[in-house]
Amino acid sequence: MTCWCLLQMALLLCFSTTALSMNYSLLRFQQRRSVAVCQKLLQQLPSTPQHCLEVRMDFQVPEEMRQAQRFRKEDAVSVIYEMLQQIFSILTRDFSSTGWSETVIEDLLVELHEQMDHLEPIQKEIMQKKTFTVGDMTVLHLKKYNLVQYLTSMEYNSCAWIVVRAEMLKNFSFLKSLTGYLQD
Repeated sequence: MTCWCLLQMALLLCFSTTALSMNYSLLRFQQRRSVAVCQKLLQQLPSTPQHCLEVRMDFQVPEEMRQAQRFRKEDAVSVIYEMLQQIFSILTRDFSSTGWSETVIEDLLVELHEQMDHLEPIQKEIMQKKTFTVGDMTVLHLKKYNLVQYLTSMEYNSCAWIVVRAEMLKNFSFLKSLTGYLQD
């Protein structure tokens, strides 16, 4: 009986992933909800104390991101996926010097992982079609937009983490606007 239930759940997951890859409206809804959850979780972490203002940095977000109205839904998926991967990578680092709540970080990681799971089937389809787009150029530029490099150069000190937290909040605001391009 247990095996039968597991089989049904596995089939349901397979079919829902396939159906999801074809339903951008559902994806848009899921991403908006998830981005809002992530923003709320990030806001629970300590913000910038006055003495950390001097270590702020202009991370030079790729110019194409400021002109997102040129994005197609496929471009939006690629950029969202890359940004989520970068944020996930940052949050899996040693943040012990921050005083941040491990529970909040774990909740953020779960939410990010869930978002990437929703995007992954569509991202794979996009990669198989492989026509060069504005989104591809943006993803290439995003790889240079490296918050981990900043953290490393600042030796992962607490002020650097707070600056990165502020930058991640900006990223989630951008992700929220990008989800508007996820329409059928």
